[in-house]
Amino acid sequence: MKQAKRNRHTLLEIFFTALRLGLTSFGGPIAHLGYFRDEYVQKRKWLDDRTYADLVALCQFLPGPASSQVGIGIGAMRGGLLGGFFAWLGFTMPSVIALILFAYFLKGTSYDLDGLIHALKIVAVAVVAQALVGMGKNLANTNSKAGLAVLAAAAVLLMPSAIAQLGVILIAAMIGYFLYRESSNDYNHEHSEPNVKRGRGWVWLVLFSGVLAILPFLRSQFFGIEIAMMDTFYRVGSLVFGGGHVVLPMLEREVVPSHWVSSSEFFAGYGAAQAVPGPLFTFAAYLGTMTAGISGGIIAVIAIFLPSFLLVYGALPYWNSFRNNVKFSAALTGVNAAVVGLLLAAFYDPLWTSTIKAPLDFVLSAIAFTALVIWKLPPWMIVAAAVIGGIITSFIS
Repeated sequence: MKQAKRNRHTLLEIFFTALRLGLTSFGGPIAHLGYFRDEYVQKRKWLDDRTYADLVALCQFLPGPASSQVGIGIGAMRGGLLGGFFAWLGFTMPSVIALILFAYFLKGTSYDLDGLIHALKIVAVAVVAQALVGMGKNLANTNSKAGLAVLAAAAVLLMPSAIAQLGVILIAAMIGYFLYRESSNDYNHEHSEPNVKRGRGWVWLVLFSGVLAILPFLRSQFFGIEIAMMDTFYRVGSLVFGGGHVVLPMLEREVVPSHWVSSSEFFAGYGAAQAVPGPLFTFAAYLGTMTAGISGGIIAVIAIFLPSFLLVYGALPYWNSFRNNVKFSAALTGVNAAVVGLLLAAFYDPLWTSTIKAPLDFVLSAIAFTALVIWKLPPWMIVAAAVIGGIITSFIS
């Protein structure tokens, strides 16, 4: 009885700690990791800096949203599998609710909101440009990496499809394996062992692969929108390396050609996602709600985050072995350079081509970019200004 009560107390502590972070963590995944370290390492001392650094490194190597995966890992170390779930729920729920409500607002309003949608798309141009600059400095900072990024962008622009994107990632991994295996950093030093049983890791990894394989088959046999959404969002959550803004091109290629949302609705939601705290992957809640109501929003969120749970639970026990593998690190270096190219392609088409149609559009986007990069204003403040301006424009036009 005492043990059960202690477990409940631990899970509630994990949930409410993560909920506070989910309500206040603006600024994207890098900022989230700073908030996490301050809360979990420095204040609560749930883990030490060495363990935290190892966990962050693991999640950088996995596809999916890195900050959410770090939160899941900390919750799992603190409270087991349920601890990982409650850590994710607290951190993710506020932005999910906000984006579902925003989708209903767009769908239910009787006013012409073209001005609002366009304002949010202009902010999205600035935000993606900021992400490109930051990621380029970190992931495409040599001649060969920059060249790989440009080739990846060219490939997906000339062959616009989700299959082409996957092919680019696989080819980039092979190129990285051959180009960077001799120049990889030395990872051979002492690591703290994660508090996860090694014997269970393979079960989660098999489940991850099995779901990824079976959903396309189910989609071909059953034509309901729910199965199609599960397949789409699970595949995106499984195959997007780099997290955050890198989800943009793959999602756009999946949901806009399928006519689930229009291009304008897609980028309006992406702009709104900048205004809420928590992980950018909750953009799926907006897309799912626009497609199939609140149940669609819930399905999309579960599907896009489920790979993160399976990968974190499966990879934690084996992380030290992976981290010391220079060849694996080299392949991932190539993938990281390629995802910069994927984001560059999405920045041009359809974001730039559908948004910057007049000199005023460019001026406003340049101001937003300057506010983000030079003045260091938080994204939510810029989005809030755009929303106010867009609503005013909608009413007076």
